[in-house]
Amino acid sequence: MRRLTAQLLILLVADVCSASERPNILLIVSEDNGPELGCYGDPHVQTPVLDHLATTGVRFANAFVPYSVCSPSRACFLTGLYPHQNGQLGLATHKFSMFEDTRTLPSILQNNGYRTGMIGKLHVNPKNTFSFDFRKIAGANFGSRNMRNYADAADEFFKQDSERPFFLSINYPDAHFPLHRQQFGLPEVPIEAADVQPLPWVGIDSLRLRQFTADYYNCLRRLDDGIGMLFERLQKSGHAENTLIVYIGDHGAQFSRGKCSVYEAGLRIPMIVRWPGNQVAGTVRDELASTLDLVPTFLTAAGIDVPSELPGHVLQPLLTGKPAPSNWRKHIVGFTTGAAPGIFYFQQSIRDAQYKLILNPMAESSDNKNLFAEAYLKQYNSHFAAGCTANEIATAPQAIQNAYRRFLTPPSYELYDLQNDPHEFTNLADSSLHAEIKTRLLTEFRKWQEVTSDPFADADNLESFTRSQLNAINTNYRRDKTFRWPYLDNFRK
Repeated sequence: MRRLTAQLLILLVADVCSASERPNILLIVSEDNGPELGCYGDPHVQTPVLDHLATTGVRFANAFVPYSVCSPSRACFLTGLYPHQNGQLGLATHKFSMFEDTRTLPSILQNNGYRTGMIGKLHVNPKNTFSFDFRKIAGANFGSRNMRNYADAADEFFKQDSERPFFLSINYPDAHFPLHRQQFGLPEVPIEAADVQPLPWVGIDSLRLRQFTADYYNCLRRLDDGIGMLFERLQKSGHAENTLIVYIGDHGAQFSRGKCSVYEAGLRIPMIVRWPGNQVAGTVRDELASTLDLVPTFLTAAGIDVPSELPGHVLQPLLTGKPAPSNWRKHIVGFTTGAAPGIFYFQQSIRDAQYKLILNPMAESSDNKNLFAEAYLKQYNSHFAAGCTANEIATAPQAIQNAYRRFLTPPSYELYDLQNDPHEFTNLADSSLHAEIKTRLLTEFRKWQEVTSDPFADADNLESFTRSQLNAINTNYRRDKTFRWPYLDNFRK
């Protein structure tokens, strides 16, 4: 891959583009990885292509998704709406769906003269809401990750209809479980368990976890190689100088306290933007950014009016090195239901620049067991294979053991000082010294619920949704062709 990385320099050195042209838009999405990249300071991973993209573009140090599972996260960045606004409250494979009248980014761009393409999985319902001009590798492709197939598909797309600007979303299967040490010769030199330490937010060390971590890093290196191939094809197509590139992860990694949760490890992602002629290269922005910002950013770049109901912000001022607008968000909100009945637990969170409050409304009920935390503990299926076992947890320091007990049976509130406790191990919710902070964040959260018309602010809606999930656990709803989740109708009344 050294030759490919050298060729990448040709693509990323040029930084000229007429601001009057409507840019092409290339959205690169990887599965199940947080900011465990070299450019974000991870000492073990090897990601030279993405690292170079960051030095020639703009890296967002504090970027987040609204929901830390695939389908809801993707629905958010394809609509610009929160999960409760677009309706995709769980996995598409479990019949969760967007509301039928939800507008999507591809359709808006398509109606305004853009050619649209999707490579890799979509995983959002209803599928007929998305009508792409070009579609390749539609399946999940978790078992066979040939990066060259993605590059070849992109090459085919780039060669078609060069008269119109394009929007292409390319979605890579790495680093979704099962983790593959090496496939199709990539990475050329795999990382070994002895070379790494477990992810710091897991908080537990064992040889087994180190092996999973090494293979997670191998997935990220293979992803990086694949993106290098993609950039080589983009350069050869002649489109590189007028393409707005955004790279994101769709949510955090599937290790304990990561994917499915509202902890930072589930919600915080890498986000790198490169737009020649419209940026200050090498900039790092510390503002709270969200994948909800992508739709308004893309529409603004394309000269299209941004729908007034979208809650996101336009990123352009941050790309050009300007101070954040005075109305830039001061808080980020997170949400999870676990994404499927068998791993259901309802949580919401709100954080500012330093503190994070997690709300667990099920804590006072008899159903207060976090089923996705239990899935990690018991390795519910192969996707949860890297979950920490009871024996591994028992060997950890007491503060870590307490954190895992809290993960499995959460209290009503969790409060964390992210500046001094970035991995959220020490709950301050009952601390009198932090009572004012807790109250302030809770007040801001209630304001957000009102502004965004959150149906879960209504206790009856929350109860009915919870009942529908728990009651479905032992049913065959996935095989029932007529099955429809009640919230799709009840929340729109």
